[in-house]
Amino acid sequence: MSIPTDYDYDYDLLIIGGGMVGASLACALDGLDLRIGLVEAAPLTVSAHPGYDDRTLALAQGTRRIFQTLGLWPALAAAVTPIERIHISERGAPGFAHLDCHEEGVDALGYVVPARAIGAALLAKLPTLRGVELLCPARLETLHLSNDAARATLRDAAGQRVEYRTRLLIAADGANSVVREQLGIAALRWEYGQQAVIANVSPTLPHNNVAYERFTSDGPVAFLPMSDNRCAVVCTVAEDAVAPVLALDDAGFLALLEQRFGERLGPLHRAGQRQAYPLFLLKAREHARQRVAIIGNAAHTLHPIAGQGFNLGIRDVAALAEVIADARHADADIGTLAVLNRYADWRRWDQRQTLAFTDALTRLFTNPLWPVRAARNLGLLAFDLLPPLKHAFARQTMGLDGRLPKLARGLTL
Repeated sequence: MSIPTDYDYDYDLLIIGGGMVGASLACALDGLDLRIGLVEAAPLTVSAHPGYDDRTLALAQGTRRIFQTLGLWPALAAAVTPIERIHISERGAPGFAHLDCHEEGVDALGYVVPARAIGAALLAKLPTLRGVELLCPARLETLHLSNDAARATLRDAAGQRVEYRTRLLIAADGANSVVREQLGIAALRWEYGQQAVIANVSPTLPHNNVAYERFTSDGPVAFLPMSDNRCAVVCTVAEDAVAPVLALDDAGFLALLEQRFGERLGPLHRAGQRQAYPLFLLKAREHARQRVAIIGNAAHTLHPIAGQGFNLGIRDVAALAEVIADARHADADIGTLAVLNRYADWRRWDQRQTLAFTDALTRLFTNPLWPVRAARNLGLLAFDLLPPLKHAFARQTMGLDGRLPKLARGLTL
């Protein structure tokens, strides 16, 4: 089959969703002589100065390597706090486990960074990319696929409707993906009946670059190290407890955290603004169709119990960019199902394993039955005493397991 000429298309790629995953894909495809349209419903701007209450993300070691290859890391380096150790425990039980970066031969197990810093680095990078056009603010209204093109109708901020033809359309538009809805792609969704209350707090004792995951009968609570001896807290609460927790004054909220977390970091003496997000698992039934690929939260949304969601999406980006680059170098049509199935097949194992791992942890540590509680504490102790098991776990959570894309190995496309 002959490949249609460039003149048959407005873009080679149209990325629906200009958030961190969609923008990262645009960066990853730089230098491949592709015409890319990046569609985002909100204006692409970053507030002037990061503050105490910035939402934070935990970047895996593999994500750092991808960002470094893309030239984004220098802009992030001053904003990141390395995680040198991870301490895992359960309230009221003796079992615990720990991971140490030195035992894994890396400088850090991960990095805590304000999401705003990642957005700023991407926003600064986008204007330097060749062939990338920012279509924002604009929303996808309709989408039609044919064998040789995807036709997307966008509505801009002025209410104007424009149709674009593209070789390949990328769904990077989040868990409530309009692309998935337009194409009728089913998604498995499981509501956990919980929400994550996030805030920044300041402990009395130094955190020493240790991240803590503490399991309780009320849900897990995580403390992630940040600059100025702050900690980013992710506290899981039941749906019916969200409003009361958000209504607490700072002293009441800090007392709640101390009751769940314990005194390992001493008394907590400052709390930032609180926000709450519903927790659910989502997995799209399809990740590729003729002319369409699905990445990031549009393909899978995870419980934040191990901080894997954003990192899984960035691994999608690196794999898809490599598949597109290989097709481009072979002068193949980048939007065919034969090409896109290489992406879907490559990502299947990592996605399934990460979703299963986070879901199993959530269910295991919320089971109140005493035999289960006893077994998981013995499991924590056994885990801590078995270096090969810890190493395998660390490699997976650092994003260094399985077939690594070129970008994660420091190789350009």
